[in-house]
Amino acid sequence: MSKPLIGISTYLEPAKWGVWDLPAALLPAGYPRLVRAAGGLAAMLPPDDGPAAAAEVVARLDGLVVAGGADVDPVRYGAEPSPRTGPPARERDAWELALIDAALAAGTPLLGICRGLQLLNVALGGTLVQHLEGHTGGRGVFGEHTVKPVPGTLYATLVPEAADVPTYHHQCVDRLGSGLIPSAHAEDGTVEAAELPGPGWALGVQWHPEMGRDTRVMEGLVRAASTR
Repeated sequence: MSKPLIGISTYLEPAKWGVWDLPAALLPAGYPRLVRAAGGLAAMLPPDDGPAAAAEVVARLDGLVVAGGADVDPVRYGAEPSPRTGPPARERDAWELALIDAALAAGTPLLGICRGLQLLNVALGGTLVQHLEGHTGGRGVFGEHTVKPVPGTLYATLVPEAADVPTYHHQCVDRLGSGLIPSAHAEDGTVEAAELPGPGWALGVQWHPEMGRDTRVMEGLVRAASTR
């Protein structure tokens, strides 16, 4: 049986390599590495000039990962920007929200990581806390904390015990979007995972599994993608 094709969203940033200083579609190597370790094939999905292309892209995938990155523009959830919120990445917001909408409409298995969870929540009408302390290890350094699964959830079937996870975020879910339920919490009560119950497979985690050794969440996505 062929391995499922898992698309991973990327972002456009200025980058330098060799003699070049050009815009590049960037993705930390941990994401495709984790997809491969979980048994999938990884494909990078740079922002498209027209988000309408998202449905065509998703139709060719077996599963979708929305990667971590910049803060979601607060305009997307009806809020004024906090002084602690980073500059907007409007092109990326539009592209990834279109990918999420297309995946949900098509029943394509979806995993949101960090920003990806936040965007999933916003796509479904939820809101975000714009600044949160204590969920990084310092500027540019991943921290670690414990997350506890909610019994009976999809996440709990993948990781049934409390687990220490790599974390780097200063925003989080506030009001949950329509249909989403929390499936893991940090010790301070922060929603660390949320999912859509039902026949589909849609899960978001606030931490960064691509920075750790635990492949179980990604394995869950790959299994779901393999059975479509």
